[in-house]
Amino acid sequence: MVSVRSPITRAEAPGLAIVVACVAVAFVASELVDVSPLVVGVVLGVVAANTGSIRPSYRPGFTFAARRLLRIGVVLLGLRLSLDQIGALGVFGALTVVGVVILTFIAVQGFAMALGLSPGLGLLTATGFSICGASAVAAMEPLSGADEEETAYAIGLVTLCGTLSIAVLPLVGQALDMGVEQFGAFAGAGVHDVGQVTATASAYSEESLPEATLVKLTRVILLAPMVAGVGLWRRRAALPVEGVKRPPIVPLFVVGFLAAIALRATDLLSDGALDIARTGEQAFLTAGMLGLGAGVEFARLRRLGGRPLVLGLGSWVIVAGLALAASYVIV
Repeated sequence: MVSVRSPITRAEAPGLAIVVACVAVAFVASELVDVSPLVVGVVLGVVAANTGSIRPSYRPGFTFAARRLLRIGVVLLGLRLSLDQIGALGVFGALTVVGVVILTFIAVQGFAMALGLSPGLGLLTATGFSICGASAVAAMEPLSGADEEETAYAIGLVTLCGTLSIAVLPLVGQALDMGVEQFGAFAGAGVHDVGQVTATASAYSEESLPEATLVKLTRVILLAPMVAGVGLWRRRAALPVEGVKRPPIVPLFVVGFLAAIALRATDLLSDGALDIARTGEQAFLTAGMLGLGAGVEFARLRRLGGRPLVLGLGSWVIVAGLALAASYVIV
């Protein structure tokens, strides 16, 4: 008899029960204070992480939410997008996004070099800020030559600055009187993690989410060619890269997102089904944001200090500036 592994392990179940309860609280709170449940989820996660409320036995469940549930939410978000919206990005818009990624990747590494930091830390930070946060750092780490502390620095920096974006970028958008689609492009091009992008966009307007997700996932798709390019360059430089696990050409959840868009284009789903999918999308994304917020520990981030913190904040300004300029081109 062939055994089938449960999608949720016993280790993950206690934490996921807490996540489900917090998602319910986030939905109620969002109705009371008129703010997106995604934003409430982030706040709840950060508060829980820094008040000692998350027991070690809960951690696997919160990690599951930040990784798996978040991606399910992103897939469901594809049902919001029509082919007309995708065509609106266009070839020129896509090339603009690629330009933001390349310029960020180069500029951040140059900034790290100017600060006298190691090439490994510069490479990891540049990858995280230009592509998709901690997951991009993890994908590039085997090729970087960075030690564990530098890897932790890079992940801490992209987590910190991506979380700051949720509060700061909507204020920038309001100050510049940006339209909802333009702000979506701004958030999608300038924020690091997929979940942080959705929270930032929804903090400005729910209508900013489709454009933000489309631009962001265009960046995510570039992770594979970027890692492959660095690997080829390292091989030519005679640096050891044997045994490195290559990322998929396109991450599976991006394939799911594209499949959801294709399903929406068939007009097979009724308005009622789309409403149910949207509620599910919000629930999964809120769970993911709760998990991400739970990874923001102030005590650990304070230890970053000095030049690495300057690198992170400076990189944040670089990518935000490039994204702001790109938003005027894309929309």
